[in-house]
Formats: sequence, C-alpha cells, structure tokens
Amino acid sequence: MYYIIYGLLYFFSLMPWFIMYGLSDLLAFLTYYVFRYRKKVVLNNLAIAFPEKTDIEREKIAKQFYRNFLDTLVETVKMISASDAQLEKRFLPNEEMLELIWKFTRRGENVQIHAMHNFNWEVVNLGVSKVLGIPFVAPYMPISNKHLEKIFYKMRCRYGTIMVPATEFKKNFIKFEKEHIKGNYALALVADQSPGSPQHAWWLNFFGKPTAFVTGPEKAARLKSLPVLFGNFYKIRRGLYTFELKLYTENAGSTKEGELTLAYVKYVEDCIRQRPDNYLWSHRRWKHAYKPEYVNNVLEPLKT
Repeated sequence: MYYIIYGLLYFFSLMPWFIMYGLSDLLAFLTYYVFRYRKKVVLNNLAIAFPEKTDIEREKIAKQFYRNFLDTLVETVKMISASDAQLEKRFLPNEEMLELIWKFTRRGENVQIHAMHNFNWEVVNLGVSKVLGIPFVAPYMPISNKHLEKIFYKMRCRYGTIMVPATEFKKNFIKFEKEHIKGNYALALVADQSPGSPQHAWWLNFFGKPTAFVTGPEKAARLKSLPVLFGNFYKIRRGLYTFELKLYTENAGSTKEGELTLAYVKYVEDCIRQRPDNYLWSHRRWKHAYKPEYVNNVLEPLKT
C-alpha cells in the first residue's frame, strides 16, 4: 500500500506548476463554496480578529486564506519530487536573518525560534534547513496514516531537518537532544498552539479577546537561558516564500515570568494584521473560554 500511495503522490507531484495551481484554485473554490470546510470557524475567527471590517472585507480575507491553504497542500505534494533548483525558485533566503541565528550558534549557544501558523510552513522548513548549515529542529504532529507519515516525514527531513514528534518532544527532548543532535542548533516552535489544558496556560488578550497560550516555549527558554527569536514567514508572491526574525532577548533567563509570551503574542498579532490571509484561520484559536479560576495565570488585564 505504501508504494501505491507514494507512486500516486509522486506522479501527481510531477505535474507542471501551472496545472498544480489551477487545481489549487478549483479546490479552493470547492472547499469554500461547496464543501464549506470549517467555513464557520474561519469566518467566526475573522469576526473576532477584525470586528472593524465589513462582512465583505472578511469574506475577501477568507477566500484568499482558502487559496493559500490549498496552495500549501499542492506545493507540499510538489516538494516530494521537486529538485534543488525548483525549491530555490520557491524560497528566498534572508541572509540577514540567517546571520542573526549564526551569531549565537557561532559562540556556542542554541537558539529558540517562536514561530506561528503561517503559510507555507513546509516550503519554509525545506528552504531554511537547506541554507542554514546547522541542525534545524522542529517538533511536529505525526500523520495518523502510517504510509502518509513515512512519505511526508522523508520529504520534511530532506535537507536535514530533525523532526521530533510532539509527544516525544514534551517527554524526552533532553534525552533526544543528547542522542540525536550534534552541535549547536536552532529549535523552531509553533508557539501559538492552543493548549490542551487551559487551566495551566497563560491567559492574555489576543485581538482583544481573552486567549490561552501554551507555557512550554517560554519556560524552556527561561530555564536554559536561551536567546529567543520571533519568526514570521510569508508569501512574497504565489509560489515564493521568505521569512523574517526578530530578536527578543539574548538571554531568556533574564526575563520576567510571562514577559516573553506577552511580547510574542503582540508580535503574532502585528504580523497577522500585516497579512491577514497568511494565517491558519481554520484552527480554533479561541476554543477555550476564560474562567475565574485561571486568574493566577493571567498576564495582563483581560478584556471582556
């Protein structure tokens, strides 16, 4: 079964880019108008984030979001067979940002990057790992289908990215680090994950609404006194991506509890406002409701 699935995906990935994007446009139309995949979630999220915009303006963002979402799908499949030259046409390295990472690894430090759910994370992963020249570590959620997981894991690790299953990362990363990572590395965390336990999360305002954020990225950075960079990646034009980094602190151990998360969330919000269709609106960012018993985990006065 693995070879059948792989063969079909590989054959599909050989199609010319214009056909792939034509298919993406068709799928985006069907997903929005016919299948209505998470359409209520997307529009509700946009209504929370942009109450000042009209329904027509939010629908325009939603339609472009679905186009970006389906572009990500077909581009990811395309990466199964894409040559180095093809990838180089899809990712524009940012030398200044790379130097920012190397500044710390050259002096013997690991770097922690707090990224977010932007498009296209798959192309950016390959592009960054190809040019970075040091171990690039990324926790991820394995695909439930073992055959698809094997195919896409191989694709994601093509240029040396060290993919760590999220469950393994939480429980045994120190052991994993010692056994599988040689030299100083950059660790990329998608830090806008919705926490599984809202009672143990940080609570703060995100687009003016009380929102739960995971505490792990900040706690790890402060415990290890790591330099922390905030990361944003985005589409320059269709099929071409790049990334930006912002240095928040050279030593997270010197920051106050909650400070780093608060600054990160404001950074994420600013990035989304600049490119609202570039964010993964189909996930339920506000699925947890604030309760008074969470008061000890509130980082700022919450809006109601």
